[in-house]
Amino acid sequence: MSISGRQGVYVAEMHYRGLGSDSGPVSSLTRQQELLRKSTVRSVSIDSLVITDSPRLQGEDSEHIQMIAETGEDLPPIWVHQPSRKVIDGVHRVRAAVIRGMTEIDARFFHGSEADVFLLSVSANIKHGLPLSQDDRVAAARRVFTTHPEWSDRMVASLTGLSPRRVAAMRSQIAQGAPQPSRRIGRDGRSRPVDSAQGRQRAAEIISQNPTASLRQIARAAGISPATAADVRNRLDRGDLPVPQGALPEEAREKILTAASSAGRRNGKDRAAEPDLTSIFDRLRRDPSLRFSETGRSLLRMFDAVRVALREQEEVLQSLPPHCRTTMAELSCGYAQVLQTFGEELKVAQQAKAELSRASAG
Repeated sequence: MSISGRQGVYVAEMHYRGLGSDSGPVSSLTRQQELLRKSTVRSVSIDSLVITDSPRLQGEDSEHIQMIAETGEDLPPIWVHQPSRKVIDGVHRVRAAVIRGMTEIDARFFHGSEADVFLLSVSANIKHGLPLSQDDRVAAARRVFTTHPEWSDRMVASLTGLSPRRVAAMRSQIAQGAPQPSRRIGRDGRSRPVDSAQGRQRAAEIISQNPTASLRQIARAAGISPATAADVRNRLDRGDLPVPQGALPEEAREKILTAASSAGRRNGKDRAAEPDLTSIFDRLRRDPSLRFSETGRSLLRMFDAVRVALREQEEVLQSLPPHCRTTMAELSCGYAQVLQTFGEELKVAQQAKAELSRASAG
């Protein structure tokens, strides 16, 4: 925010990037409001202001205006869109100022786009002043569906003060027969697919082509979360479809069934070729050189915990809280990569020792 002088008055110039351009629509909207509240106030002619495009369907509330006018207190600065001179927040204060006989009013200026003027107006009137009515909020949500169709239901709900369920129902009614974005931007600024079925289908194809691919690789290539990739792999291992029956388009079922069958056969062969990890662990657990050393006991405890988790995998997956699954999946994949590197280093060290022994014997 830079300060520039104009006719002896300092004006706060907000360098605006547009809502949703940084870490997310919510944080961006909040940031713009904070900048407005901190910007320098200057007096503006009431005659120069434009009062239009209000989120209030019934217009101004005369009783509320009269109440403000009669308080006799200083009026808080209004928010004005600098390019158009539209009042973003404070129409009732402007009308009250006129009743008081004032010709100027304190204001803070916003330099963003016309579309974001409405968003700021809705957000401001949700949080303070005379609250928007339920009908006002519904109308605002319908307008946001048009101006920002890529915003998620929760994002629209947070802006308008409606429940996410109400917003979702409204969007469903409006979207009948109309094309909709395949991805939506959430409150955190992340873009996610509206329907995960397509990502799950893609994950099934990737697993079919490369059964040894890590969950992170599958998730990245399919545009889904590692937790969803894990669920797809588990479904294929059981011979199930990667997408719940109700969410899978009819025309895609035969293709996915083929991929699932192929992946299941390949994974079955891979598992058959795997060493008997339980027998290996039991043999190491009986080794005194490991049992009676701190390092050995630590490794045995670690592998024992992994063994228990694998044995009770289904129960663990079902009992794990949903909000922890993605983080736990990332942690598991990360540790798996660490252990794989550790195992490869052990092999290299053992090979080097064997070569040294052969050289010494020769």
